Amino acid sequence: MDIFSLNETEWIEYINDLEARSKPSTKEEVKQALINAVKSRIPQEHFGIFFSGGVDSTLLAFICKQANADFTCYAVGLEDAPDIIESKKVAEIICLELKQKTFTLEEAHELFKRSAKIFEKPDTLNIGVGGVIIAATELAKEDNVTIFMGGLGSEEIFAGYQRHLDAKDPHAECWNGLKNMWQRDFVRDVTIAKALGITVLCPFLDKDLIIKSMGIPADKKINKEFKKIILREIAEELGLPKEFAWRPKKAAQYGSYFDKALIKLAKKSSLDKVDFVEKLKK
Repeated sequence: MDIFSLNETEWIEYINDLEARSKPSTKEEVKQALINAVKSRIPQEHFGIFFSGGVDSTLLAFICKQANADFTCYAVGLEDAPDIIESKKVAEIICLELKQKTFTLEEAHELFKRSAKIFEKPDTLNIGVGGVIIAATELAKEDNVTIFMGGLGSEEIFAGYQRHLDAKDPHAECWNGLKNMWQRDFVRDVTIAKALGITVLCPFLDKDLIIKSMGIPADKKINKEFKKIILREIAEELGLPKEFAWRPKKAAQYGSYFDKALIKLAKKSSLDKVDFVEKLKK
């Protein structure tokens, strides 16, 4: 089933059905469901992985490599961005094919302009995320890559956000987050994908993986020190070096420093981020 073809009501009904079918599961079941979710989505043709060096993209690449898949990792960011530094380190250690590009502030400005044109109502979040995806997609064009694998969904099923820690019931917040993904994530990502002519594969939103992951108690996923605990443990068990499995990671627009670029550009225009984004559309 193509989850991106569902409307909001259908998506919420779909998640409600998975919630009704959810039951306690084990780490081993989650591990196998994750491996199956990735392997079943490996294309026959050469594809890309949106790569940041965080546990999500690194684990996707690690499983694909073990499956002898034909892929390249793509990482983008401004100079000294954590995602540029860490992705190179990870790729060297676990022998991944990686292509990177470091962008100047002026180049980031052009990416934001392109991102703004994609959306009917651009905001600071979709401009930042859009800029990262456009940059990575442009880099992949050199290899004629139009299919990408990404980590969308991992934060929700493995409790990766601060709001999961702040919630009275982190498990319920995970389900609520999944239901809200259509409005918060799908609209943005489908809009970007259509505009760029790319396909994005999302193993972490695999039906069986959602069911198995949501069968794990919240205290096995998140505490005051770490988020996505069980996923990091699985990554280590599969052979990923500990330093990569437990690396703290910010969202793409932050780890790439694209958000910092947005702030700097706004200041240069004597505007705040919101007003600057409004100006980009014009």
